[in-house]
Amino acid sequence: MNVKSVFDTEFKKYGAVLEGYDFGELFEALEKCNTPNAGIEYVACVSVLEQCKVFGELCSRGFGGMPIQLGYCNGVNDTLNCLEYHKSSEFNIAKDDLVLILGLQSDIEKGKYDTSKTEAFHVPAGVGVELYGTTLHYAPCGLKPESAFRMVCVLPKGTNLEKPHIENMDSAEAKMCLGSNKWLLAHPDSDEAKNGAYVGLTGENIVYTV
Repeated sequence: MNVKSVFDTEFKKYGAVLEGYDFGELFEALEKCNTPNAGIEYVACVSVLEQCKVFGELCSRGFGGMPIQLGYCNGVNDTLNCLEYHKSSEFNIAKDDLVLILGLQSDIEKGKYDTSKTEAFHVPAGVGVELYGTTLHYAPCGLKPESAFRMVCVLPKGTNLEKPHIENMDSAEAKMCLGSNKWLLAHPDSDEAKNGAYVGLTGENIVYTV
């Protein structure tokens, strides 16, 4: 797999590297959160993270004063499985080296997205990135096979929580909606698809290898 860097020009259509933040206290708090030895754990909102001083700066400078939530995505992963998007940016702040597999919402055609269009990007430990609302993303992969990663996720408050009631389910996007501010396309081989998520990924269920 060709893995680029978030500092490369190719990343600019997906997001931007965060600058001027001090994540030291945030990473210390993240060490108190669970990191499974197999699989991933995502928690949308964690009080120990939101008590950190940088929370206020992420809210004011990062999201223009919008209410936000700080959670985490920790664990071990090497497979794409799904891609999701939000109608907002998301900040991913990496405590450990990790790889993000990304795509563009504009490449979804008739409710389907070809995984061959994705690109992989290395986020070095200690670096945070903004992923634009038009960027398809999901759980990261560890930089090395079977290596665990820890990552803080910053999103508008309420994102990824309970799915809203939608009256008209005729459109593909309505079927993709899996939670509040969360639209997800699953690969047919994924557990998410087996659990009823919208199957919208075609092509290979990409496995990250060094």
